[in-house]
Amino acid sequence: MDIFGILTMIGGLSLFLYGMTTMGDGLVMLSGGRLEKILEKLTNTRIMALLLGTVVTAVIQSSSATTVMVVGFVNSGIMSLNRAVGVIMGANIGTTVTSWILSLTGIQGSSIFVKLLKPSSFSPVLAAIGIVMLMTGKDGTKKKNIGSILLGFAVLMFGMETMSGAVAPLRDNEAFTGILTAFSNPLLGMLAGAVLTAVIQSSSASVGILQALCVTGAVSFGSAVPIIMGQNIGTCATALISSIGANKNARRASLIHLYFNLIGTVLFMTVFYMLDAVIGFSFMDTPANAAGIAVVHSLFNISCAVVLLPFADGLVKLSELTIRDEEEGEPVEAPKPAALAALDDRFLESPAFAVQLCKNAVDEMAKISAGAFKKAIGTAENYSESICDEVISLEQQADMFEDVLGTYMVRLAGKELSKEDSRTLSILLHCINDFERISDHAVNIIESIQEMHSKKLSLTETGKKEFISFGNTVSDIMELTTTVFLTDDRLLAKNVEPLEEVIDTLSIEMKQRHIQRLRKGICSLETGIILEDLITNLERISDHCSNIAVCIIEIHEGEFVTHGYIDELTVKGKDTWFSGEYARLREKYALPKPAAETAETEKMVIK
Repeated sequence: MDIFGILTMIGGLSLFLYGMTTMGDGLVMLSGGRLEKILEKLTNTRIMALLLGTVVTAVIQSSSATTVMVVGFVNSGIMSLNRAVGVIMGANIGTTVTSWILSLTGIQGSSIFVKLLKPSSFSPVLAAIGIVMLMTGKDGTKKKNIGSILLGFAVLMFGMETMSGAVAPLRDNEAFTGILTAFSNPLLGMLAGAVLTAVIQSSSASVGILQALCVTGAVSFGSAVPIIMGQNIGTCATALISSIGANKNARRASLIHLYFNLIGTVLFMTVFYMLDAVIGFSFMDTPANAAGIAVVHSLFNISCAVVLLPFADGLVKLSELTIRDEEEGEPVEAPKPAALAALDDRFLESPAFAVQLCKNAVDEMAKISAGAFKKAIGTAENYSESICDEVISLEQQADMFEDVLGTYMVRLAGKELSKEDSRTLSILLHCINDFERISDHAVNIIESIQEMHSKKLSLTETGKKEFISFGNTVSDIMELTTTVFLTDDRLLAKNVEPLEEVIDTLSIEMKQRHIQRLRKGICSLETGIILEDLITNLERISDHCSNIAVCIIEIHEGEFVTHGYIDELTVKGKDTWFSGEYARLREKYALPKPAAETAETEKMVIK
């Protein structure tokens, strides 16, 4: 084999690995996070977990990706160790699908039907369809993802054919055949398979390389079997690396993967070579082919899963003995809220699922902010120090959500996202600041109410009625906005802006009425300053509600120009629906009619 043959082999291997990566990425993008959601929710029984692990891995063409995903689930608390075991076992079975697909390169026959099954016949057609779809499809669309899958598959098969053609002359090279013969030693062959797989981070790819080498005729089943065993051990490297820095359960999950493959390999090799010593398998010295490699690969992984599934609890116990719980007295890290704990860095490689996790977390943040406001406005009528403390605690939670989510989503924005996911992420990034600010204003409200309480100040009866009415109006826009955000309902979002305009009008009217009371000597200047702060914070909350609703409307419509949208609506007479809705809401939320107040009839209460 000359230098040109080596270059051809390297080029074929590069195309093979690139095609596998492109096809896998396309499959993950096309799934839109649905596979991860299925794994997250439907793994209550071991058998179901095994089946789901098999299906998901067969679809995304990577047991390493599935196992890393499981480590992320366990690290974030989404999945327990007991549920993870079945998925890990299923991932090993699912990865055998790739070897069966690659075995198509070894099909021999002269009939038209057999020739059509050969990748060299249909791959060019898939490549042509794929490149057209890729070039004509818009970024993040299903059409473009399907194009990536088809083109990736074609490149994968072309790389496989190129590798096979490049190594074919080695069949007559004694040095090469001598090396492969040495791998018939079980330990040496297993070590070679483990190292190769650990380096390229894919058991499917290393099996494909072994299948490509079969065309030389120098790979016997005696050499192939221990290499395949080692490949299953080598694939554990990805999960082990991924678990670095994770919590104890996540590291245990990666160890379960390692123990499962180690124990399975030892059992399989012990039984296999004992039977070979007693019976003497005649096929051991015969040249292996691509289909034979697929058979051995599948038989090994299915056998291991069947034998070890009943002992899954033992694997969990073994991992817990290896990584023990903290001793008494050791510091234990304070747990994060579940929605934030779910934002594991490993899910950044599954962007669609990561976007959904971010949406779940921001939904939780929206509820926290809405809860903080509801409790804060409630203290105006029923003051309680414990409720004030709860509002402060909720505001601190909202701050934490904003910090963690902001950092995570900025990193996620750099990943390849579908059009829908990109739109969702844009909405989330814009809205987290508004929800955090709402919680800040809720704290400002309780601080103002606390000040009135500590100074034993109170509004006049009329002023109190007006404030309660105004607070109820802001409560309604807060409730409406929260519903809009949680449901991502852009039609319902259009109802927010008219109500926000009404609140702006009421805010001005509230201040004017209070000035009139000041002039009559009914209310004190000190109370007026506090009331001014309360009105301003309530009006600011309605502004943030408007920001959230407009963001949802504009991003869904393909642009985000908040002031442009609002100006277009509020120009007098330009939007008849808006004008009519504003008039309706203005009447509905009108402040109570002022009574004939005098300093004598309505004095400010000083307790």
